[in-house]
Amino acid sequence: MTRTLCALEIYVKLPNVEKAQIPEAKLREYLLSTTHTIGRYKARFLAGLGFTSENWTELRERLQSLARQDAELGEATEHGEKYLVSGTLEGPIGSAEVVSVWIVMAGDDFPRLVTVYPR
Repeated sequence: MTRTLCALEIYVKLPNVEKAQIPEAKLREYLLSTTHTIGRYKARFLAGLGFTSENWTELRERLQSLARQDAELGEATEHGEKYLVSGTLEGPIGSAEVVSVWIVMAGDDFPRLVTVYPR
């Protein structure tokens, strides 16, 4: 659910983006896992850009850079506030337009990566 003001999307910067958390497990065991129930489809997409579990740190660096772009306010839940950052993800062998989803958990002051998917 996107918050709107007069039918306009609200864009902001991720709070404390310099402290953004992208755990190794989120990348290697989910987004880059060819056996994860949901992640395997994202792994196939990301492999097309040249990202695999072997170069997961490169994906983390690219996602951290992407996180610095304007974010769209997403759904606010009891767990925290979600943000959507759209942009071009440059991979070792290709690039694609993606949406990265971030959450600032209730009580925290930094974003955590939730997922990434093609736009």
